[in-house]
Amino acid sequence: VQLQASGGGLVQAGDSLRLSCAASGLTASSYSMGWFRQAPGKEREFVASIEWRTYYADSVKGRFTISRDNAKNTVYLQMNSLKPEDTAVYYCAASPKWGTKVTDKHEYDNWGQGTQVTVSS
Repeated sequence: VQLQASGGGLVQAGDSLRLSCAASGLTASSYSMGWFRQAPGKEREFVASIEWRTYYADSVKGRFTISRDNAKNTVYLQMNSLKPEDTAVYYCAASPKWGTKVTDKHEYDNWGQGTQVTVSS
């Protein structure tokens, strides 16, 4: 199983970025696919997940959108109105849990390598 995250970069506050997570060795539509982020000195935190529904952390609700392209076996995180506090390494992950909001990182079995997002003020 491999999850390849990409799309990070350095942007200014208010800008947008789209992260991608290409999955191989598993079918993304059969898993809860999540995005987490980890800022320096902080715990890895839940950002968003998708199974047949989508779920968001309160801090990103209304600004971020998670989606999935089943044909490409890829999950996306569209991030709009970025803020400096969104600066972190973003990770995608896959969990076999279904039908619920999966926010606990320990429920995710497979992780991508992370992509850096830096938002300057």
